[in-house]
Amino acid sequence: MMYSYVLLIPLIPLAVFLLLGMFNQKIKPGISGYIGVGGLLISTILAVITAFEYFITTGKVDGAYEPYVFKTVWMYFSETLHIDMGYLLDPISVMMLIVVSVVSLMVHIYSRGYMKGDQGYTKFFAFLSLFSFSMYGLVLATNLFQIYIFWELVGVSSYLLIGYYYTKESAVAAAKKAFIVTRFADLGFLIGILIIGYYTGTYDFEMLTDPEGSAILSWASTSFMGLSVLTWGLILIFIGGAGKSAMFPLHIWLPDAMEGPTPVSALIHAATMVVAGIYLVARLFPMYYFVEEGFALQVVAYVGAFSALFAALIAITQNDIKRVLAYSTMSQLGYMMLGLGVSGYEGAEGLGYMASMFHLFTHAMFKALLFLCAGSVIHAVHSNYLKDMGSLRKYMPITHITFLVAALAISGIPPFSGFFSKDEILVAAFEQNKLIYVVGVVVAALTAFYM
Repeated sequence: MMYSYVLLIPLIPLAVFLLLGMFNQKIKPGISGYIGVGGLLISTILAVITAFEYFITTGKVDGAYEPYVFKTVWMYFSETLHIDMGYLLDPISVMMLIVVSVVSLMVHIYSRGYMKGDQGYTKFFAFLSLFSFSMYGLVLATNLFQIYIFWELVGVSSYLLIGYYYTKESAVAAAKKAFIVTRFADLGFLIGILIIGYYTGTYDFEMLTDPEGSAILSWASTSFMGLSVLTWGLILIFIGGAGKSAMFPLHIWLPDAMEGPTPVSALIHAATMVVAGIYLVARLFPMYYFVEEGFALQVVAYVGAFSALFAALIAITQNDIKRVLAYSTMSQLGYMMLGLGVSGYEGAEGLGYMASMFHLFTHAMFKALLFLCAGSVIHAVHSNYLKDMGSLRKYMPITHITFLVAALAISGIPPFSGFFSKDEILVAAFEQNKLIYVVGVVVAALTAFYM
């Protein structure tokens, strides 16, 4: 079976989680760190091999990348309706494999030093491995129900990591807040899944995203309260994505989530978990575009634009370095949603989609770097507040350079990566919606200002 080793990518972190979780008291802290890093290193190597094989050797057929799907029936309801489990490889899932792998590996390595001497060292690496397993399962999912299962596992992992310092009242409150707010959003996601499954007869991504398939065309005209039932389903699914990706008004959990250890902020709330909502909309993009002339996609565009501007304005007022980065994350996620919302379907018109996915990739790298640099500074000055920081270049020369590089990237300064991905989103917005383009330009200027 081609790509048979792909199953090992999520299963290795799961095995590490079970090992460290069951033998928490028996494994020495130093050893548990090596086990956690070693497991993620193997998964990362396999992810890189998968990406190389897919993009370079076997993925392209007649000039276009073809999806590769392996699945087996998990729950059988009827000949036309059943739930499968398996994995789907296509350009965005393979890209997400690399994002999750690289960022998770770097955070694991960083955590070996950052968490040294912590009482729950082994437990921390167990939770990190559980989170990595959950994200791998989410990005490889072949259908809506499979992605929902791992979506909830990501929520559980987030709860455990935000509330890691469980003796600290503010951390416990932040964990509860994140869990409850995202559960409300996930209720919308679940109802949306049920609506889509009921009216289309399938949960499978391959069938749902075929623009000429019966799943879209046969029910797109069925209306409820003036809108297509599929439009309602897509809006409800977007609510689930908006909860995970901290879109207004479901953003309230993200700043408080900084109560977790700084490596957690880098891993979950900057680079991987929060882009799950972006990935979900991108995965179902053909449905968003074709159903009812893209009404749901317009909702995505305007919510993304408002969230980007709203968060950028709040970031200016913050004096806690992690909260500044948290609101900048929300702002950049709004940028990605904005890019998806103004995108056409194919060719040059699909620039917004491609730019959004490109920005997802670049943002994951420079935002993780920003958080890890912030952790280094916090570790040195024993404070999160910007008033306690400054004149550290002589004492922390490496952190100074890496922080500068990441800040230039998020500010969109050439030749750093953020310039290219942001620029493409703005080009797409300019061609499709001038109002959203103006908002995008203002947000880009504000980002450069507060960074």
